[in-house]
Parts: sequence; C-alpha cells; structure tokens
Amino acid sequence: MTSPSRPRLIWFDANRAFAAMGVVLIHSTTDFSGKVFPEASQGERFVPVFLRSIGEFSGSEMFFMFSLFLMAMRVDKKMPTYGSAIATQAHRLLVPFLFWAVFYAFFRLIKADAFNYAPYIWDQLGQVQSWLGYLILGKSQYHMHFLPTLFVLLLFYPVMRSATRYPILGLTVVITIGVMNNLHGFIWGLDIDATLRDYILRMVKIFGYVGYGMAAFAIYGLWNDGIPRGESRLIRRVGLYFAVLAYLATLPFFHIAFETGAWGIRSGWDFYGHFLLPVLVFFIFMGGQYLYWSDRWTLLAKYSFGVYLVHPLIIDLFDVAIFTTGLSDHMTPSLVVISRFAFALPMSFGLAVGLSKLRSLAWTIGLGPTPLDAARLQQESA
Repeated sequence: MTSPSRPRLIWFDANRAFAAMGVVLIHSTTDFSGKVFPEASQGERFVPVFLRSIGEFSGSEMFFMFSLFLMAMRVDKKMPTYGSAIATQAHRLLVPFLFWAVFYAFFRLIKADAFNYAPYIWDQLGQVQSWLGYLILGKSQYHMHFLPTLFVLLLFYPVMRSATRYPILGLTVVITIGVMNNLHGFIWGLDIDATLRDYILRMVKIFGYVGYGMAAFAIYGLWNDGIPRGESRLIRRVGLYFAVLAYLATLPFFHIAFETGAWGIRSGWDFYGHFLLPVLVFFIFMGGQYLYWSDRWTLLAKYSFGVYLVHPLIIDLFDVAIFTTGLSDHMTPSLVVISRFAFALPMSFGLAVGLSKLRSLAWTIGLGPTPLDAARLQQESA
C-alpha cells in the first residue's frame, strides 16, 4: 500500500521518532558510570555492546541532520535575511538551552548523592570555569552539547545552501569528517591545558559537522525537486547497503569494548562508519517516502526533541532507584540495560507529552512560546 503521489514528510517524522528511540538506547547501554561494565565477563557484556551498536544507527548526530534539513526548508521557503534567521534560531535554541543547562547542573546531585560523589559536583558548581563549560559547551550533562553546537553550526547555513542547488556538494561530508578525524588525533596529542583543549575540539567538531549541513541541504534539494517512485526505491536500496557497510566498519570499535570493557578510540574506518551512518540512514528513510507511513509517526516525532532533552533525567532516576534499593546487585548487565531502556523510553515520551500540556513549560522542549514570547505578546495585547 502506498501513499498519495506527492509524498508527505511522514517519512521524515518516522526518522525523527526512530532517532529518539536510538539515542535513548545508546544511553541505556552502559553501567552507572558510563562505562562498558568492566567488571563483567565478556559474555555478560555482549548484549550491552551489541545494543549500543544498533542504537548508533540513529544517534545524536541524526538530530543535527534533522535540524539542518528543517533549516534548509525554512530558508528556502521564506528566504529570511541572515540576521533574522540567526536571531530566530538563537531564540528557539538558546533560551531552552539555558533552562536545561542550569537544571542539569543541579539535577546531577541526585545521582551524585546516591553514588557518593556529591562533593565533586558541589565543587564544580562553585567554579566559574565549570559554569562557562556548562553554558558554552553544554557540559552540565552528556547530551547538552547538542544545542550550543547546533546554534553555532547554523551560522554556516549560507555555505550549506550551495548544496541545495548543487546536491553533489553533499558528498563533502566525507571530507569534513576526515579533517575532523585527523585534527582530533593531533589535538589530543598536544600538551595543552585540558579546558583549552575542550574548546578547540568543539571548534573542530563544528567545522566537521558543517558537512552534515551540506548533506542535509543536499538531501532537501533532491527531495524538493521531486524524486520519482522508482528512483526512490533505488535510493533506499543503496542507502541500506552502505548503511550496513558503515555498520560493519564500526565493529572493530565495539569488539574492543566487548573484549576489554572500555571504549576504544575511533580513528580509522570505524570513525567514518560511525559518523556517516546518520547520512546513510537519512537516505534510507527518504528512499521510503512513497511507502505507507502511519500518521502516528508524526505524533511521535512531535516529542522527539523533548525525549532527547529529558531522557537523561529518567535514566538517572532509574539508576538511583535500582542502586539504592539493592536491585542492581541481583541484575546482570543485560538485565540492567534492557530494563533501563524499557523504562526510559516510554517514560521519556510520557514526560515530554506532560511538559507539552503545561503552557508554562512547553517551551522547554520547543513546543510552546518562550517566556520572552509570552511577555512580548502580553505587551502587544495591552
């Protein structure tokens, strides 16, 4: 069964929903400290490592692709000035970011208290350097890097727009990722201050991720020009083949984690495989644009950004609960991971839905006017 001749963007919404599931799965596959269960046997690590590898088919990098695709659509239809486009994105991204950066800076104390490292967090909270990291790099929680990085990335959208007209420029993502890989190895080898290194690495990452923008703008250009049903099917097949190939390239990285209980370093083709997967998976979904997609995907996609923002707090609460009650002592790594994901995914969607219903908080997940918008509207109505 196929959809109408002019496919809607439900394929895009399905991709967003799957990415939300993928990022929750990724962050559900570690032990309480973010490691690969180093004390467990190799057999006990197999399921966590395998699920992690599956989750990375659609991880956090995919959220950059979504946002950049939507930016391509926005500037193509409305043709805003550079200043107004960036001002709009600053308002949409940075206001919620400030809320969540401060929230997670203090929320971490709940888990820190349960796992006996609260003094370390309190010490961080008293340092200006730490707050600069929270508010510039998004270091108050492991997922908060997304919003400030995305905002700076969007500053380069005039460069990315060239790929809408000349989609072949989307292939430059391979070059930018390669440069990022090469520079990362060089920077990590320098004897420099750790804080300075963090900022340099973030700048390099942004330049590397411009390639995602080139790919996203190119994909939008192809989709907007119209791709016939037969060619879409070919795109889906090719995207699937190369996505599987990219996944196979990541297996040496996961094999190290399986054998040693420690994350290795992505440096060769496992690096390229990991960072190219979002682009290839995007092509798979676009190639399925003429398939029948339920409208429920659009409903789920509405909360994908919220799920990305709230899922770490759900995971932390789950970890605290099973640790303080002693349940974790009787759980294998596989059971910890599976039960954590089974709890965190629906609860994250549930919390996102709940926040969307609260007019005073819906803006925190991008589903309502920010306090600045509300104040402006109130002044205008007065």
